[in-house]
Amino acid sequence: MTALHWKLVIDAADPHAQAAFWAAALGYRQEDHSAFIGRLLDAGAAPPEATLTVDGRLAWRDLAAVRHPDEPHDPDSDAGLGHRILFQRVPEPKTVKNRVHLDVHAAPGTRDAEVARLEGLGATVLREVAEQGGAWTVMADPEGNEFCVQ
Repeated sequence: MTALHWKLVIDAADPHAQAAFWAAALGYRQEDHSAFIGRLLDAGAAPPEATLTVDGRLAWRDLAAVRHPDEPHDPDSDAGLGHRILFQRVPEPKTVKNRVHLDVHAAPGTRDAEVARLEGLGATVLREVAEQGGAWTVMADPEGNEFCVQ
């Protein structure tokens, strides 16, 4: 069996704000689907109400994604083919603890600086953890999704 391609999908109230935060947090690239969306609109294959303008470019109203800048992507749609996170709009707010979360690995000796940088982007510190296996900071992104900085 060959390995399966996958992406992480995160529910969001504002997928574009979440994509902007995580692109800045991870050093990822926000995917630009504007040319692909334009072609679909011109062909009548997508309705205009499924789109909006974000940072001067056409985007899907309810979806936004970020991808690793050095990994392959589909040049037709700009969708990443490697490490990718897709944010999808959902009507309900987050109400409980995540069942899945990201661990962000700071360079050795830089965890405090990384936590401060992420706070500057809109994340909040939830708690500090120090155990025999190591130490990390539990944070929340702007919509309350927990992640750890190690």
